[in-house]
Amino acid sequence: MGLLDKIKNKIKTPKKTSRQSRVVKSKKRITRQKLRVEPKRQDAAIAVEEAKFYTGPQMQPAARPPVVSSWELPSGYGMDEIVIQVRDPWWLHAYWEVTPSTLGRLRNELGDAFHNAKRTLRVYDVSFIIFDGTNANRFFDIEVVHDVNNWYIDTQAPGRSWCVDFGFKLSDGRFITVARSNVVTTPLDGPSWQTDEEWMIPDDLFARLYGMGVGTGSSPVGIKKLWQERLKREFASGGVSSPGFSPVKKAQKRGFWLVVNTELIVYGATEPDAQLSVQGKPIQLRSDGTFSLRFTLPDGKQVIPVEAVSGDKVEKRTITPIVSKETK
Repeated sequence: MGLLDKIKNKIKTPKKTSRQSRVVKSKKRITRQKLRVEPKRQDAAIAVEEAKFYTGPQMQPAARPPVVSSWELPSGYGMDEIVIQVRDPWWLHAYWEVTPSTLGRLRNELGDAFHNAKRTLRVYDVSFIIFDGTNANRFFDIEVVHDVNNWYIDTQAPGRSWCVDFGFKLSDGRFITVARSNVVTTPLDGPSWQTDEEWMIPDDLFARLYGMGVGTGSSPVGIKKLWQERLKREFASGGVSSPGFSPVKKAQKRGFWLVVNTELIVYGATEPDAQLSVQGKPIQLRSDGTFSLRFTLPDGKQVIPVEAVSGDKVEKRTITPIVSKETK
């Protein structure tokens, strides 16, 4: 053995004892366990941190309802109909529908006359009457375009009642009604001319309410008459200033002016036990069989049928006043 070999043998690493070997193995085992446990601890730490903000189980968002397309009115309802409505004191609005089956029937019945017929609105003035299709005060026609189904109507007469027919006007002048409208009444274009209405208060109650204003010692009927006379004097002198009692005073603020109104009084008599009707409405007779009614009298023709039926229902009498008015 040479010198070099002897030196190598002297510097060789000494063998580990059994105790040292166990310690090394133990450290290696702990390191391997630590490597296995560390990820679990990290997950637990994250879970704890997230728990601080936990508010409960997450709710799934509700499903949105399906989108429904916008609903539109149908173009027609499958019936022959015309409806009118009031726009203002002078104008009406009418809309109508005529079914294809009706048009086909008229085309077959009229033949060539149908093609020359004009679609027409016939406007009836039915003020103060029970309209039966033939007794209108007056009427006028409006020719409408073929494809339209509504129209604005200028009545030129406020405060009247109206009914409208849609139909076809033939070349020979005949008018064939397809549909008839409802009846509407246009409002007045100013204050009502009726200013003499009385309160429906029994005489004894009127005396208790208003007797102190005109003095005592009078009968209920006398107190009521005195109160009415007092109102008339104050009204004539301008002493009553409320809007309900002073339309004349209001008008004077506009300067020079003129108002003319007319009224119609229908009166008569029959047997006290008879049944009386005026324009189809029952009227209560007085004890002696007399009656009187007061009507406004606008321009146009007024038809006022008066019918009386005897108490035993055996006889009937009818008298029909017809009054026409024209204002210029």
